[in-house]
Amino acid sequence: MKIALVGNQNSGKTTLFNLLTGTNQKVGNWPGVTIERKEGKIKGTDYTVVDLPGIYSLSPYTSEEQISRNYVLNEKLDVIINIVDATSLERSLYLTTQLLELDAKVIVALNMSDILEKKGLVVHEDKLQTALNATVIKISALKNTGIDHLIQHIRDNELEESVDVPLFKNDVEEEIAKIQSKLTCDNKRFVAVKLLENDEFIKEEVNCQESIEKIERNYDMDTEQVIANGRYEFIEKVKKQAVVNVRTIKESISDKLDKIFLNKYLAIPIFVVIMALVYYLSVGVVGTATVDFMDGLVAGTIYDAVHAWLEGLNASPWAISLVCDGIIAGVGAVLNFVPQLMILFLLLACLETSGYMSRITFFLDKIFRKFGLSGKSLIPFIVGSGCSVPGIMASRTVENPDEKDLTIMLTPFIPCSAKLPIIALFASAFFKESEWLVTVSLYLFAIAVILISAVVINKLFMKNKKNTFILELPEYKVPSPKYVLRDVAEKTVSFLKRAGTVILLCSVVVWFLASFTISFQYIDGETITIESSMLAGIGNLFSWVFYPMLGELSWAAAVSAVQGLVAKEVVVSSMEVIAGLEEGAGAEVFASSLFSFFTGASAYAFMVFNLFSAPCFGAIGAMRREFGSSKKMWIAVGFQTGLAWVLACLVFGIGSLIALL
Repeated sequence: MKIALVGNQNSGKTTLFNLLTGTNQKVGNWPGVTIERKEGKIKGTDYTVVDLPGIYSLSPYTSEEQISRNYVLNEKLDVIINIVDATSLERSLYLTTQLLELDAKVIVALNMSDILEKKGLVVHEDKLQTALNATVIKISALKNTGIDHLIQHIRDNELEESVDVPLFKNDVEEEIAKIQSKLTCDNKRFVAVKLLENDEFIKEEVNCQESIEKIERNYDMDTEQVIANGRYEFIEKVKKQAVVNVRTIKESISDKLDKIFLNKYLAIPIFVVIMALVYYLSVGVVGTATVDFMDGLVAGTIYDAVHAWLEGLNASPWAISLVCDGIIAGVGAVLNFVPQLMILFLLLACLETSGYMSRITFFLDKIFRKFGLSGKSLIPFIVGSGCSVPGIMASRTVENPDEKDLTIMLTPFIPCSAKLPIIALFASAFFKESEWLVTVSLYLFAIAVILISAVVINKLFMKNKKNTFILELPEYKVPSPKYVLRDVAEKTVSFLKRAGTVILLCSVVVWFLASFTISFQYIDGETITIESSMLAGIGNLFSWVFYPMLGELSWAAAVSAVQGLVAKEVVVSSMEVIAGLEEGAGAEVFASSLFSFFTGASAYAFMVFNLFSAPCFGAIGAMRREFGSSKKMWIAVGFQTGLAWVLACLVFGIGSLIALL
């Protein structure tokens, strides 16, 4: 049996998919696009369920809607599970009315009805089922209730047969019936309605082009508007029949909290305080303690134990150095920050699932519009705080092409999880008393640069008008521990995979180039120093580029910064490998080694450069796909790196002047 899971964004669809499939799922991309595809087996069955992208209708205005429509039209689906947000019936049922026009059986999974009942409203599922002529089952994806009942209905095939539901006025229904009678394809009613709407894509998507060509469509009325009005009139009638007010609605907790969090004077200060607290906990007190523990474990206990074990085996000096100074020091330098990242992921997931992030996105829309962006651009920025790649991909929610391009270009400026190790390492080494404050300042610096860049680019290059931003605010919820922990686990595992692949490979390459001369003589640190290494030779070629922001010609800093194009975490691992080869591993190596020339000003400038310079190869590839143009990608990379260099030089110059005063 083949099942599709369809629903609006933020309706609980992904949570339901995880509950239905458990661990029996695989994740990839839809053919030809970068949108994530999830597929799995329903627990205890061999039924395949596909989680389609979150959409609001089956009209192909976005790539997500196009994917979903193509799938439900061209796949022989047995069942469609339509997850409906009971707290937003009008919005959710619009998609439902379109799904009912397909040949597949439809199950309406009525989610969050418990939240609606707290407001004094009850949805009678039997009346809703009669009106829709589709199976309706109440569930709570958040509380994991009703899921077994849903699965049992599917297994027992206790589903309403697919029958056309007359949604529209008689004259419209008669016209739909005439068109249906002339069609030879599947999903005749859906195709007929789309032809009545003058949908320009439907002919290309179904296998009855000849019969479509024979249909004459001469309408005096705006049929697309008539169809839309008909759907909303039907939805309003269904709502009156199925939803009952059982008590006087009082002001909800969400309404009361919104008076505080969306207050025009308090919203921004509260947002700043919340983000400062997030970084204080993740990078400050708690985060620092975890880094110190991991550093002592990896660079101390594990390093010493492996070093002694290899010496006991009479391993050669270069083999010992490869394992200890290359692999353990390089990968370990990044692993030190995993607990910090887990704390950051945990806090951001809590903010997201609580409903707060949606609200600050809505509130900041007015501010962002003054800079040529909208609240929709904030979504990629928030997602980008975890990783720039999905952040850049999230820009497809922005319809306006100029605003979308601008969002893609500016999203990598947000400090992502890969940049956090760089910030944390330098902040702890050079700003020990206020490292969390330095981290917050860089986050605010990034926002300021994004807004100023948006204004300048808009004034010079952008001409399209901005779209209206519409967002339905979800109810405030207590974050689900299961969902939050799953989200943290997925992001942490993704980070660890990079540490075990890209960072490991880069660490070994850096060790090799730093351990041998151009004639492949091993550098023992006594007769031949690291200054004679191939890596030093490479770094000296372009170390002058970094002189204005460092005040020194440092081949090591130059090489590490350029390696950040592969993965930003490699900046830290490269520095640790080079420092370890120079003076031996240990927690104090970084501050006391060849990087000791850093001052507060140059350290901050170096962080600024790595924050704003072109992102990793993965993010650059994502920019290329979302831009749909290599030329735009290279323009973005040039802009990001050029701006990063200018800002870093300015920071170093101003910081050095302040230090002299």
